[in-house]
Amino acid sequence: MSNGPLTLSARLCLLAWDAAGPAAGAGAHRPATVRAGALVELARRGLLTDEDGIATPVDLDASAGDAVLDGLLELVRESCPHPWRTWVTLRARVTFDAVREQLVADGCLRAEKRRVLGVFPTVEYALERVAVVEALREETRQILHGALPVAGISERDAAFAVLAAAAGLLDRNTSERRIGQLTERAGASVPGLEAIVREVSAAVTAGRAVVASP
Repeated sequence: MSNGPLTLSARLCLLAWDAAGPAAGAGAHRPATVRAGALVELARRGLLTDEDGIATPVDLDASAGDAVLDGLLELVRESCPHPWRTWVTLRARVTFDAVREQLVADGCLRAEKRRVLGVFPTVEYALERVAVVEALREETRQILHGALPVAGISERDAAFAVLAAAAGLLDRNTSERRIGQLTERAGASVPGLEAIVREVSAAVTAGRAVVASP
């Protein structure tokens, strides 16, 4: 993908953003989607590991070198042990807000100060780099629905596509067989990562269903 330098959580945040409105991307299930990306990113980098279903820091002094990821890593270290599914939603807004501000600093989103009723100050966010997100969306569609062989997709892109599909960020459903293949690909070289991707993506899907229910 062309947006390799961006973390999984940042890419998911951009993909979730609706260019039609400045307040888009702040839906109830968006923070969980972004948090899921951050968890998988930390696991991919070997900073979080799975111990009997619990998200566990590998090294109390290690750093990801990214403010958002390091903030989440510190939160996990300082909190009681929790399963991966719990971490997808637990204080997820903290990670979402941090990623959003990071994207503003990178010029991907634009912060616009406004006043509600002409009195109360507020900040609205708009997509700044529409072409980047359109390209990201098309590349993700190709991974999920195109003829690309799974073996030719990077493990990182496979993980991203699985999470994007779990969050319903594309305009059509993906076959369970393809999702299964991509999930296996995502964890091909990192022990335990396949199970982690399954857990967090299932949590994202479950959260999305709750939001959609009347």
